[in-house]
Parts: sequence; C-alpha cells; structure tokens
Amino acid sequence: MFDLQSQFIFPTHAVPSAGPLPPGAERLSLMTGDGKELVGIRIPPDEPRKQRTLILGFGGNAWNAQDVAEYLHELFPDEDVVTFHYRGYAPSHGLPSAEALIADAPLVYDFAIDRVRPKHVIAIGFSIGSGVAARLAADRELDGLILVTPFDSLSAVAQSMYPWLPIGRFFSHEIEAAPALENSDVPVAIIAAQRDEIVPAERTEALRARVANLVFDRTIAGAGHNDIYARSGFHEAIREAFTRLKV
Repeated sequence: MFDLQSQFIFPTHAVPSAGPLPPGAERLSLMTGDGKELVGIRIPPDEPRKQRTLILGFGGNAWNAQDVAEYLHELFPDEDVVTFHYRGYAPSHGLPSAEALIADAPLVYDFAIDRVRPKHVIAIGFSIGSGVAARLAADRELDGLILVTPFDSLSAVAQSMYPWLPIGRFFSHEIEAAPALENSDVPVAIIAAQRDEIVPAERTEALRARVANLVFDRTIAGAGHNDIYARSGFHEAIREAFTRLKV
C-alpha cells in the first residue's frame, strides 16, 4: 500500500486526454523552478468585460484540466477561467505529488494574474483540488474560495478509507486544508455531497468547524462524490456561492 499510494492518489493513467481546444480558448504554458513545463487552458468570457473576475480551477485527482475549464465556463460563461493540468498529468511534465501540487498552485496564480489582469480572483477546488485551493489561499490574495466535496486533511480521508492501516506513519501526500483557513479572512463557500463515499461527512465537518470566514454552506441531498456535478441542485448552489463571494 505504501508503494502504491501515489498511483491511488494520482491515477494519471486513468485521466482522459485533452481534446481540441474549444472555440476562443487559449493554450497556456509555464515553467516551474525545477524546469518542468505545466500546460493549462484559458477560456475567456463569452462577452468581454472591463471588470473581470478570474476563476482559477483545481480539479479532482482523475480530472483533465481542460474538462475542468469547460465545465466552469459552462457554469460561469461571463468570467475568465484558467486551469492547469497538474504536474505529471499529460501534457504537463514531471511527477505528481501533494507537495508539487501545493508548490505549483502559486505559480499558476501568478501566471494567470499576469495574463488576465483581473479585478477579482476566485479559486474553485473540486475534491483533492479543494485542498490545493485552500492552501493557495494561505499564499496568495484571493477574493473568494469555493470548495466542493472538501476535507480537512487528506491523510485523515485516507485513514477513514483504510481504518485498519497505520496511515499516519506512512502517508506521503498530506494536504492539510483546515490549518490554511482557520486564521484566514478569505470568504469561503463549502458545497458537500450528502452521500459522499470518498470524503466522509466528518472530514468535511472538521474543515467546516475551522474555517474562519464561512459565508456559504450547502450539502446536496442524495449526491455522491462523483455524481454531484450532474445535479441541478449543485449547479444552483455553486452559482449562488459565486454570487455571494462577489458581493
């Protein structure tokens, strides 16, 4: 289990390949400090606006970043959307790890700010990406944060999934979201799945209890960890959360 944990947490072999760029989209590329190329996508708003809001998207551990961008653009067609393929997720280079994802997020932020020059920045993290987005809030200035199916600690989630294993002693990919937000004034929205089979409710509750500035909190009835995104209640919730953060 120790040797295979990276494959379980970052299943790069299961991530679908990016297709052709959608109309109007732009391919992005940046270099990390250790010389690895990260590849991303920007989808501008359907109607150009002066008062731009940048949405930085951080997908789940088996998500293609282009799919994340297209999904967010469908939800928020009036905003700028930027996402990057995680390190080690083709076409980005390198090897994925929690440490790498956390370290790369500020680089993505700086690159996107320079490219878009937005008035506001809201980060949206899905599943494991919620932890990455939460950690970003401790390193860079955000106007808001939307966390979908989030957790307080990735090792705690792993321990819940494998209660008979001594996870804490051997876990190599810790992402702690709760400490990053308990002393932060960034407005946070949490959207959880009532029947989440991956992130137990107690892990989301442990995060919720430590968020200093929780402005929106919604649990989608009947939703699971993966089917939440197709539910109309989720679409309504994330749009409402976004509106709340922009006020």
